[in-house]
Amino acid sequence: MAFDADRLSALAAAHGPVVRVVVAGVRGSTPREAGAAMAVWAEGFEGTIGGGALELEAIRLARAGLRAPRVLHRALGPELGQCCGGAVTLVLEAVDADLLERARGEVVARPVEAGAGEMPLEIRRMLAEARAQGVEAPTRLVEGWLAEPVARPRRNIWIWGAGHVGRALVAVLSPLPGLAITWVDTGADRFPDTPPEGVSVVPAADPALLAAHAPVEAEHLVLTYSHALDLALCDALLRRGFGRCGLIGSATKWARFRRRLSGMGHADAQISRIDCPIGDPSLGKHPQAIAVGVATCILAHGLGSGARQDARQGKIA
Repeated sequence: MAFDADRLSALAAAHGPVVRVVVAGVRGSTPREAGAAMAVWAEGFEGTIGGGALELEAIRLARAGLRAPRVLHRALGPELGQCCGGAVTLVLEAVDADLLERARGEVVARPVEAGAGEMPLEIRRMLAEARAQGVEAPTRLVEGWLAEPVARPRRNIWIWGAGHVGRALVAVLSPLPGLAITWVDTGADRFPDTPPEGVSVVPAADPALLAAHAPVEAEHLVLTYSHALDLALCDALLRRGFGRCGLIGSATKWARFRRRLSGMGHADAQISRIDCPIGDPSLGKHPQAIAVGVATCILAHGLGSGARQDARQGKIA
């Protein structure tokens, strides 16, 4: 979980003093990976570092108050009775103006241990590579300095339709890090009264016209209430260009769409970049089951060079 200064600021404004807990290092089998984080305040928390005794201890210490960052090293089995058997290093630090001010670039780096000297060379290299190459740096604790990637949306997901499946998709995808979600339908009354945090809701009388303004690398999920609107969106997105695109529907619907899109002048190779159906049909047709299948695919395609190749080929399901 990257360092999200905007979200931390919002939590502090809503709840008062907030302490951030981040997994700064792991060894062996552990509940979460390095970079997992949570925010803790007097009467609540958000996120998780892995349930059980470790998280309970972290919450207790966070609520006890911090004058300075605190680094904890815990062997999960011997010290906490957890069966994972690995070891975890946690950093607890109060969210204050100085910490938020540091999160302006690609990486937020700061000393978290008493007596830490100048920024280590390894951290300096991470900062330089992140700036030069735009790659997300790993979370790393080096010589008393903690470095983390700053939260930036890495993928644009456009969801066309706010019906049952659209709502299920937004509910499943919106908590995931690194996704910028734009949610489109034909009117404001189509959306829930309170959309999830961070989702951009866009009412558009003619969504197909809006498609021309979507980023060309965006990933689209087309699932409106109207087959005619679905077809118009597929046509518009093929003309605009996209990273990936998926269309809800049956094999029969897709066969008809292929013929119609071909008649609109689109080449078979381009039409084949649209995936239909979306998700995992073996999971069933329940909206949440479709959403789980689509989310699984989106997460899988976010990993490694093979995923980038699939993205260029337009596979979303």
